[in-house]
Amino acid sequence: MSVAIKTADQIEKMRVAGRLAAEVLEMIAPSVQAGISTDELDRICHDYIVNTQQAIPAPLNYHGFPKSICTSVNEVVCHGIPSEKKILKNGDIINIDITVIKDGFHGDTSQMFHIGEPLKHNQRLVSITQECLYKAIDIVRPGATLGDIGHVIQKHAEANYYSVVREYCGHGIGEVFHEEPQVLHYGKKGAGLVLKEGMTFTIEPMLNAGKRHVKLNKKDGWTVTTKDNRPSAQWEHTLVITADGVDVLTARKDEPYFKG
Repeated sequence: MSVAIKTADQIEKMRVAGRLAAEVLEMIAPSVQAGISTDELDRICHDYIVNTQQAIPAPLNYHGFPKSICTSVNEVVCHGIPSEKKILKNGDIINIDITVIKDGFHGDTSQMFHIGEPLKHNQRLVSITQECLYKAIDIVRPGATLGDIGHVIQKHAEANYYSVVREYCGHGIGEVFHEEPQVLHYGKKGAGLVLKEGMTFTIEPMLNAGKRHVKLNKKDGWTVTTKDNRPSAQWEHTLVITADGVDVLTARKDEPYFKG
């Protein structure tokens, strides 16, 4: 496995792309309400990325993906395609996944939103999934392993009676959207690739309220749902390993990792 170590200049460009991706989520948050279609969310984000940020929405036409963002509602695990027919309603949960390209470099992040008054079981699933991401971020440093990341996520998820999706994972990122390494969200402590300063990758745990098994929509070739139609949640950040720890390149202003 060949994992790219980014130069200081490349990391600075990734900081810019990461900040832009975070700003898209901050911008769209007030619009994520009952009555709006996921297609309208896509349109607002697309216009903001292209016209305000002067950047490129990476998902658009990526291997044929037809939209600029992914919108995954309730039982949709990932890669939900925005649609004018999908109207958000009270009690829904939605993951909005944003990837922007700026000066050739990618920033990739996603956030969960509750529509209206959260359902208690959804609120718990969303919170525990975010905790899994944060627990993983907190152990990332030179000398840790990919197995450590997977282990801490799996342990916290399963201790809270949730299952971890295994078919989809985090990934290396830079000038390429998806590169080595693959960052699994389950695993054995101490196993796998040893992390080094200058590596950049995403961590993006997907937890299911029911069983871990998923199915791919054969008609659209993208939408992944839980096999048992129970809810699923995901949070994602892009990270760079520093000399003594990690920087979260896509941190939002309301998060402990935000450095301004």
